[in-house]
Amino acid sequence: MKVRLLLCFVFLITANLLGQKTVNITFKVSTPVISDTSTIYIAGNKKALGSWNPAAVFLEKMNESEWSKQIQFEKGDILEFKFTKGSWETEAVDSAGNTPQNYIITVSEDTTLSFNIDKWKDEFGSKIIVKGQITGTIQYHKNLKGKGLLPRDVLVWLPPDYYADTFINYPVLYMHDAQNLFDPATSSFGVDWQIDEAADSLIRCSLLDPFIIVGINNTIDRKAEYTITDKGSAYMKFIVENVKPMIDSLYRTKPDRDNTVTGGSSAGGLISFMLLWEYNKVFAKAICMSPAYKVKSETTDINFVDDVENYNGIKKQIKLYIDNGGIGLEAILQPGIDDMINTLKNKGYIEGKDFLWIKDPESAHSEAAWAKRIPGALKFIFSK
Repeated sequence: MKVRLLLCFVFLITANLLGQKTVNITFKVSTPVISDTSTIYIAGNKKALGSWNPAAVFLEKMNESEWSKQIQFEKGDILEFKFTKGSWETEAVDSAGNTPQNYIITVSEDTTLSFNIDKWKDEFGSKIIVKGQITGTIQYHKNLKGKGLLPRDVLVWLPPDYYADTFINYPVLYMHDAQNLFDPATSSFGVDWQIDEAADSLIRCSLLDPFIIVGINNTIDRKAEYTITDKGSAYMKFIVENVKPMIDSLYRTKPDRDNTVTGGSSAGGLISFMLLWEYNKVFAKAICMSPAYKVKSETTDINFVDDVENYNGIKKQIKLYIDNGGIGLEAILQPGIDDMINTLKNKGYIEGKDFLWIKDPESAHSEAAWAKRIPGALKFIFSK
């Protein structure tokens, strides 16, 4: 009898502990009556949210204007999500037709979240137009090819007075995700980095010496190309062996390592660090915004911190800018950033001299946040 009571007690304790680890979140959406054939979906950063597939996880129709779904998550999960009618062309928008930022919550207890959605993107048809705006001169090089890679365009932003004085040569900043750098019309969410405006203003105010920006478009293989994979290695070789020689031959550059910089955000921040580390004879400096140095999740397993920690060669000469926010995905990236910074310090790199780390706790993982911080990054890397 005592054994049975003990087993029951253990079972109850175990059940309670398990109950503390999982949380039920109910998502409720109220929206004006939509087509009888339409379905509302939730898309987000977890497998239970479809891993950003806009047509994977549907809500149950409660009545003509209300939809609901209960999903279980781990306690402490950080969720980012949006609502669609089955595609990104039909996602929820604000009353003006603008695409809102992701909803972000931290799972702590069973709860119901309610959302009122008045408009969907397809209701506006072709009336939603994001106006392109580029400051300065950009030249386009179409369909550049690298071994084992999909072709992509490369954009070159030229500093003010590039053509006015043909005796000046310039440092070069090689950036990734070029679609999101210069023009809101080509950016993923209608917001660009505004790096052209930032660089133009800083140069015209004589706060920085002028430099060239080379933007390299991403492809559908972005994740593999920007991380520790064979495609990532091929992408780095493509930049070093194809893109850089072309730029140095066509433009008035300073091709030495001290004047060759790379930069990007998220996985683009990771590949920028990898280029700096693996091709240190080519790149002397890097800008790593919200970098994914070390991430382990349902769909991702990245760890370049160990590569740095296991390096036993001579100290590499680097100048490194790192920053990140504190909301949503930024909080998930934080442990990996902390580990990389500690590893760099243990290797003898000095904060404030060899690298600078900036944290903006109120910033999310977005082009708008990187646009806000890019002037500071440029000042650190290109300061007179």
